[in-house]
Amino acid sequence: MGFFISITNGLGAVNAALLALGRWLGATFVALMVIIILVQVFFRYVLNDALAWPEEAARFLMLWMTGLMAPTALRRGGFVSIEMLVRFLPRGPAAVLTIILLLLSLAVLVVGVQISWSEVTGLGGRFTTDSLSVPLPDFSGWIKVPKAWMMASLLVGLVLLIMVCVELILRAVVSLGGGDARLMVIPESTIGGGE
Repeated sequence: MGFFISITNGLGAVNAALLALGRWLGATFVALMVIIILVQVFFRYVLNDALAWPEEAARFLMLWMTGLMAPTALRRGGFVSIEMLVRFLPRGPAAVLTIILLLLSLAVLVVGVQISWSEVTGLGGRFTTDSLSVPLPDFSGWIKVPKAWMMASLLVGLVLLIMVCVELILRAVVSLGGGDARLMVIPESTIGGGE
């Protein structure tokens, strides 16, 4: 059991660091989305001259924000109906149910990674966005943003979700063995008012 606890706590520490960075980036992307939308509102309704790029830029940021913040939601819980069912069950059956649900989730996430990888590296990823451009590294010109950069948000999000899912499976196995008191606490992992 000590092996499972150390592996689980190690993966939990890695996940905590990555997800903290993801939350910070996600919040930054939300702020940038608001600014971009306000710029578009000004140009469209005040100057009557809508810009071509703001909607696509906001979509780009929204995809990355979702990919970076969804793993935090999975790790912290908050799926009220599942949480309520697990809380009504004794510890053993609750852990078994949790493991079954997480293994099903893991299978779906693995298929999702395969699909997203093919989207990033396949035909769709070779095209560029219609209106988003970034400067070349030497600032000698501009290139259109590849759609693979947008699709990579799905791949990154799914990989992070897999890491969280594996951690939660390990936590459930440790809990089933009675060692959950030695696991690191996941911050804000309780349902406020859901019970």
